[in-house]
Amino acid sequence: MSVKRINGLQLEKMVRNGFANLEASEEEVNSLNVFPVADGDTGTNMCLTLSNGIRHAKSHVEAGLYLKELSEGMLLGARGNSGVILSQLFKGMSTELTRQTMVGPGELRNALIRSYKTAYSAVVEPVEGTILTVAREGIEHIRGQISRSTCVDNLLSMYIAEMRKTLSYTPEMLGVLKEAGVIDSGALGYILICEGMLKYLYGEEIRPDEQKKRRVEIPVSGNTESASFDENSIFEDGYCMEFILQLMKGEAYNQRFRLPAYIDDLKAYGNSLAVIQEGMRVKVHIHTRKPAKVITLSQEYGEFLNFKLENMQLQHNEHLQQKALSSSQKALQTVALVNGQGVGSAFRDLGCSVLIEGGTTMNPSAQDFLNAYKKLRADCIAVLPNNPNAIPAAEQAAGLYEGSAKIVVLQSKSMMEGYFALAMDVADSTDASYRLTQMKNGITDVVSLLQTQATRDFSGEDLSCHAGDQIVLMGEKLLSKGSDPAQAILSAFEKVSGIEDKESCLLFRGEHVSEQEEEALLNAIGEKYPLLEVTTEEGGQGLYHWLIGLT
Repeated sequence: MSVKRINGLQLEKMVRNGFANLEASEEEVNSLNVFPVADGDTGTNMCLTLSNGIRHAKSHVEAGLYLKELSEGMLLGARGNSGVILSQLFKGMSTELTRQTMVGPGELRNALIRSYKTAYSAVVEPVEGTILTVAREGIEHIRGQISRSTCVDNLLSMYIAEMRKTLSYTPEMLGVLKEAGVIDSGALGYILICEGMLKYLYGEEIRPDEQKKRRVEIPVSGNTESASFDENSIFEDGYCMEFILQLMKGEAYNQRFRLPAYIDDLKAYGNSLAVIQEGMRVKVHIHTRKPAKVITLSQEYGEFLNFKLENMQLQHNEHLQQKALSSSQKALQTVALVNGQGVGSAFRDLGCSVLIEGGTTMNPSAQDFLNAYKKLRADCIAVLPNNPNAIPAAEQAAGLYEGSAKIVVLQSKSMMEGYFALAMDVADSTDASYRLTQMKNGITDVVSLLQTQATRDFSGEDLSCHAGDQIVLMGEKLLSKGSDPAQAILSAFEKVSGIEDKESCLLFRGEHVSEQEEEALLNAIGEKYPLLEVTTEEGGQGLYHWLIGLT
């Protein structure tokens, strides 16, 4: 197909196709993010940035008008360095094509040149071997080959081919990429967008992922776990700050704002600076150990339209943990479904390799399990679904898994079964078969009970309850009911076979249990079963008041 010129409606469809193409490879781009630290995920940053532009822009026949609105939306929604640079690449195109209704090869060539120059100027200290280099060399290497007879699709094809060539050299330009053995993630993301745009001209429309229609202005790094940063951590990497500053005209504000002077002032407080002024608004990205200084400086001139502050040390520590997790082949590693921060911490303390947060309903997808399997390098991966409804998804994911590890889905049907399976694991053993046997023993040796409040009337084989009753379940069986949790739990204990031989009772406390309720329960158990050693832990689970394990 030979396309001589494109209008705004065609350009919009190209951009949407580019977004869908990037989104399809979002995790691939994320996996390459190693520079400078784990400052959010590059693929996600770029998806969020571009999707915000797409939502902001209305359909227009005029290409320049569509690009203007797209660029404005991307500027407001830019996330991280990669998102800021991507927004500036499109801003450059918009600036060059602002008065164009149709875009031909000459206009597109000039737009791509203006594009990379705008992006370079937005970064205080440009780094070669990144998206900047790839965008610059992509057009500079072919600009002399473009004439009035060149088709738009051919121009894009040549542009992408040159960018792909430069992309392969990025590890030689940037030491941190070479050390990690990867190409630049932001550059790959930009190329994927351009390839998606070209695919549209070739008649290939990419369907957007229906599962990801959640795209909104949300903080990235949402999966970062605070457990990787505590009172003993060394704080070296500082904070990642992003904000849009609205310059103000009131008497309380300094009216002598000058972008170069503002950038010089910011340099005293941090690095990785990207600062862009758009009229009376200033978009800032900075890595700093002194966020208060940056805030004070900025509020001399205006107020924040939005603001993000993230602890990069926390992100970096998690990045190192994941790197250590997958750096060497292990005999056996574990994946477990958990519900509640405290439960997750307990599983982590027992050496669980990867946790899947199941939420209140505890029904993760096969993709959730598959993603967890892919994170690990092991001869064998033991999976603890910890809920009967999650076992089919875990097994389906095992069937879809294409890695070299043997996936063994243990039939744990509760948090307590999973907990005691991990407690029986012999982590320093290289005999995977022996360790699996030990974990299976942990599952069968525990009596697992769940205490909560009934939300509806229920009639079981041996017992019925009404909405509002305090009940105890053993698996799917209603074991007891009572007017209060302690009474219901004691009634359940009486129905546990061999309760007199049990030596210990572990209780995970739910997020809504009060200290008074806990004290009443412990007193009741102590009085009825004085020889039973009772331990309570903060579970944080939402659905069940108490998770109970008897051994």
